[in-house]
Amino acid sequence: MKKKFAALTMCVLISGAVSAAGLVDGSADAGKAKAITCAACHGPDGNSVNPVWPSIAGQHPTYIVNQLQAFKNGTRNEPLMLGQAMMLTDEDMRDLAVYFSELPAATKVVANPATLDHGERLYRGGSRENNTPACIACHGPNGRGNPAASVPTLKGQYAVYIAAQLRAYASGARRSDGATRVMRDIAAKLSEEDIVAVSSYVQGLQ
Repeated sequence: MKKKFAALTMCVLISGAVSAAGLVDGSADAGKAKAITCAACHGPDGNSVNPVWPSIAGQHPTYIVNQLQAFKNGTRNEPLMLGQAMMLTDEDMRDLAVYFSELPAATKVVANPATLDHGERLYRGGSRENNTPACIACHGPNGRGNPAASVPTLKGQYAVYIAAQLRAYASGARRSDGATRVMRDIAAKLSEEDIVAVSSYVQGLQ
């Protein structure tokens, strides 16, 4: 428990305060040449048109590399991504990460007005009822995350995708939060209503 709160405290201290530039040694030009197959799901400009798949334009390169490694080593269980990640070298991952991180993220649709207040309360204040910490602690007030700590930017991400990941963390199907279990422990405390509301709120962050 102490380790988890220490990790959250560190997120509060440095979230959004570190630039992603220079954290991953890769070539955007090389990444562009390697990104052809990625476009099928994530879009030619890194902005997915299918809400089931995440947009990765503007995502922190540290996070992209870590997730590609997680797909390759089986920490994240997704057959489609496993097939792609298995073919990538560490250099490929770094190049792709730098390339997509430099692409502009498209503006998504706004949050659902019906769940806006509920989602905002959870994101910014957490929940005292079930001792759930606020999302803002690690992901920042605008959902920009923290590249140095490999905390992803969430702003404008599809609500459908975010909700699916929260459910996966809650069930333990997704374990890429590592030994801290921060996301798994938080997501397990959320009701389905909470998940839908906070996912929609994240989608509306700009």
